Amino acid sequence: MRAIFRSLAAAALLVCLFAPSALSKPPSRDSRVLTYRSPEALRTLLARADLRVRRNLPALHAVEVEGTSVGARPVARYTQSEPESTEPAVRDMYFVGVSYEWQYAATHSDQVPDWVLRAAHKVKIAVIDTGADLRQPDIAAKAPRVYSVVHRQNRRDVRDYFGHGTFVASLAAGSVTNGEGIAGFGGDAQLLVVQVAHNDGSISDVDEAAGIVYAVKHGAKIINLSLGGTEPSKLETLAVRYAQRHGVLLVAAAGNEFHDGNPVEYPAALLQPTGSSGQGGIGLSVGASTLKGERASFSNTGSYISLAAPGSDVFSALSGYSDWSPATLPGSQSGLYGFSSGTSFATPEVAGAAALVWAANPALSATQVATILKQTASGNGSWSATLGFGILNVGAAVQLAPTVAPDHAPAAQTLLP
Repeated sequence: MRAIFRSLAAAALLVCLFAPSALSKPPSRDSRVLTYRSPEALRTLLARADLRVRRNLPALHAVEVEGTSVGARPVARYTQSEPESTEPAVRDMYFVGVSYEWQYAATHSDQVPDWVLRAAHKVKIAVIDTGADLRQPDIAAKAPRVYSVVHRQNRRDVRDYFGHGTFVASLAAGSVTNGEGIAGFGGDAQLLVVQVAHNDGSISDVDEAAGIVYAVKHGAKIINLSLGGTEPSKLETLAVRYAQRHGVLLVAAAGNEFHDGNPVEYPAALLQPTGSSGQGGIGLSVGASTLKGERASFSNTGSYISLAAPGSDVFSALSGYSDWSPATLPGSQSGLYGFSSGTSFATPEVAGAAALVWAANPALSATQVATILKQTASGNGSWSATLGFGILNVGAAVQLAPTVAPDHAPAAQTLLP
């Protein structure tokens, strides 16, 4: 057995004040087009303001409205400052125009239809990490299946003393319907927590491989690997190939060592091989971006980067067993929450998005899901060594998914190789 220290994201909780940005054009005095998530949300909006529907486009979840308050401040307030989500981190503003969980809107996750969020319950995401604090509301609401590779006496003891796994699991599959804490990126996706970290924070290749095999055997369609080292191992490679053969999509962190030589990280480079420039591969290697839509300064670059997702000062749930300092979340009645940075935390956002793509089109293969996420990212099909195919766009990926025919049928949409 070869011991590999898997570099976890820095636990320092970073809090920043973000300048607001202009995201929309001024409304017309006569009419305005508004989007909504569900018919119930539309009725609520119309009841709050003196508006009349001029034209309804239900297929697009959009209406053209007119009325005395069109163009006035109350309409903007109801459509922008008060998101329809009941999750406090999405609903409440940390700074003017920026919610605590800013990464949710930044990736257009708020544009995913309700039916897709609900359909994701058929998809299981496995988080192979330091465990999880099962008391945190967004995790508890999912009633996750848990397993510890390292605790032989009690395989269901996955208490997270490092905090890393809790942060990751909440981002990947935290509840979006419990009205508490954050909104996970995977909608109603099932959560499987597999603990592989030892008491010193290290993860051996044997434990990582055992975790992958357990996840595959217990129905995971997506495996999140927010861990990495600068050398691959034969056993790690075998485990990755095993998951691939079983149709599982693996998503791994690209690494946080740009200022320390920018080394190639594994297993990320097993999923998106070096020299591939984002083409092909058997999974996704994820870099980190900022609120401004730029590469996070710590995020590794190179030919093995598939795409990026928000990873700088993102907001999620904390483990009560760890010493991470919590932030105050207005509107929250229970749980612990805070900010942190790392490609480790960009990765579960992509894993959750993959669950939604599969929910929108269950017939897709793992390769097709990965390709859709690349094609719909902000690069519009162009790849770079800094952000891969660009920053995750969940709404666009979910919209494209139903138009793509399964691998065994003639292609209904041309995808990247």
